[in-house]
Amino acid sequence: MLKLAQEKIEFPIPGKVLSVNVSQGSEVKEGEIICTLESMKMENPILAPCNGTIAKLDLSSGQVVEAGDLVAIIEY
Repeated sequence: MLKLAQEKIEFPIPGKVLSVNVSQGSEVKEGEIICTLESMKMENPILAPCNGTIAKLDLSSGQVVEAGDLVAIIEY
């Protein structure tokens, strides 16, 4: 059985999740917006770093997050 590589995506700054654009199991392309984070009254898109499938995603709009918290895991 082939084991897929994984890429963890973490929030670079603390803030509040404004929107979640994908769901677990979704196919994403490099540069696609996974979610939008509001921090210091600015909207910051969190982008997929590679093509793949969202293997883990546990976010909801309005959720408060810290820098280093997990956004998603992408398998490729």
